[in-house]
Amino acid sequence: MSFNTFGKLFRFTTWGESHGPAIGCVVDGCPPNISIKESDIQIELNKRKPGQSKFTTQRKEDDKVNILSGVFEGRSTGTPISLVIYNKDMRSRDYETIKNKFRPGHADYTYFKKYGIRDYRGGGRQSARETASRVAAGAIAKKVLETKLGKKFKVVGAVTQLGILGCDVSKWNDNYIKKNQLFCPDKSIIKLWEKYLLSVRKSGSSCGAIIEVRARGVPPGLGAPIYSKLDMDLAAAMMSINAVKGVNIGSGMNSAQLSGEQNSDEIFNKGKKTNFNSNNAGGILGGISSGQEIVVSFAVKPTSSILSSRKTIDKFGKNTSISVKGRHDPCVGIRAVPIGEAMMNCVLLDHYLMHKAQCK
Repeated sequence: MSFNTFGKLFRFTTWGESHGPAIGCVVDGCPPNISIKESDIQIELNKRKPGQSKFTTQRKEDDKVNILSGVFEGRSTGTPISLVIYNKDMRSRDYETIKNKFRPGHADYTYFKKYGIRDYRGGGRQSARETASRVAAGAIAKKVLETKLGKKFKVVGAVTQLGILGCDVSKWNDNYIKKNQLFCPDKSIIKLWEKYLLSVRKSGSSCGAIIEVRARGVPPGLGAPIYSKLDMDLAAAMMSINAVKGVNIGSGMNSAQLSGEQNSDEIFNKGKKTNFNSNNAGGILGGISSGQEIVVSFAVKPTSSILSSRKTIDKFGKNTSISVKGRHDPCVGIRAVPIGEAMMNCVLLDHYLMHKAQCK
């Protein structure tokens, strides 16, 4: 039994390994007559591809996507859309000396225990390389949503905390996020973040991050009680991303510290428009979108591949130690931003299609 497919009406199945010849996905459920070009998908892939700055892994991949099916004369046909991305810059030799050892913090041990075999080259299927495929699927979901919901619809993600350093989210600036390599929304903190991350990289260690993804222009009514709540599916989507260890919807865990008065998002009408005084609910009430901005944040653990020697065991059960060399992100959370955006788009489109099927 294997689970490589995500979604209900809008579904995608990813395939491939980190050091295999290619990775890709098959997208099923895309409505017909949506304008889709390879360049639309490439824009999103370019956000997460490695080797773009000194703050990420130096593995060089073009992440050039090819559409193999499901698009004719620039428009979706309603049939499965098959996408392929060829791997080019694999250095499998980096893993030869540790192929029998389980890297602490990675899924080496659990994959081996489950399957009795594992691709040790870059982690194989457990590698974050897989996420390029879901970013491609998310790009298609984004095109559909923009077509159906119009210009008001927008999904934007950012890094709101880098290791021990947070930022002022009240200074959130969409345009600035696009312009800096750390996806930071707060211009005043960027220099400190850069200095901090370079010191982490120089020491051979790593740090975690918190990513926040915001969706605007989402109509009320998306989501279904009880077992297909919008926030439930968003949480599952974000938790499916490599290295994610926690998810908040709106105020999330902080809600436990608020009083009922503080936490309630008061409602009022102004003219013909319904408004809220706050958004602790993150734009979702009872599992259904309220029309407010949908806000999801998730925590990404520090990159497990570090230069420091750590205790572990090998596949024969012997105690040993390991130091992971090669090319790794000092903070894998940075490149998780476009992945979070992609998963948000995929979930929103899935629920949009389900809502239309039942209610309109």
